[in-house]
Amino acid sequence: MTVMLIKVLVGLVVVVAVSAGVVALQPSDFRIERSAAIPAPAAVVFSQVNDFHKWEAWSPWAKMDPAAKNTLAGAPSGTGAVFEWAGNSKVGEGRMTLIESRPPELIRIRLDFVKPFAATNMAEFTFRPEGNQAVVTWSMTGKNNFTARALCFFMNMDKMVGGEFEKGLAQMKAVAETEASHPGGARS
Repeated sequence: MTVMLIKVLVGLVVVVAVSAGVVALQPSDFRIERSAAIPAPAAVVFSQVNDFHKWEAWSPWAKMDPAAKNTLAGAPSGTGAVFEWAGNSKVGEGRMTLIESRPPELIRIRLDFVKPFAATNMAEFTFRPEGNQAVVTWSMTGKNNFTARALCFFMNMDKMVGGEFEKGLAQMKAVAETEASHPGGARS
């Protein structure tokens, strides 16, 4: 019985050691990216991202927790604008700071997550005119610590977060199309 217990324990140690080694060898850098063509001028689409006041209309995370506590601070839009949130377990808690705004081409946002996991990532939106539409690319980059790399064995972060980016871009498309077809906010 003792020999069998020792074999089981040695086997368990080997499995844990190999698993830890595999996790440690995973890349620490990640990039999640999605794009969509939106039939609206780049400036119209850009304005949806450059102003955090407008995010509620298209952000998939706003839909996950409509009761989240949101605070806007800093500049009203563009560089220096800040959006803080605290919500349910689906949205967590954190802060977005718009750190670069080049109308109508590029927006960079620093994402500081507090809950459920502490992390700092970068989000980037690019807007490329293509005929009578804008191709919008939404990406997020960052570093995975050991725990995050281990979680990636059980959850496909690209599929999970990328899926939310796809929803957000589809909602952004609807909002921008409406705004582009009714300039100045006039609706019939």
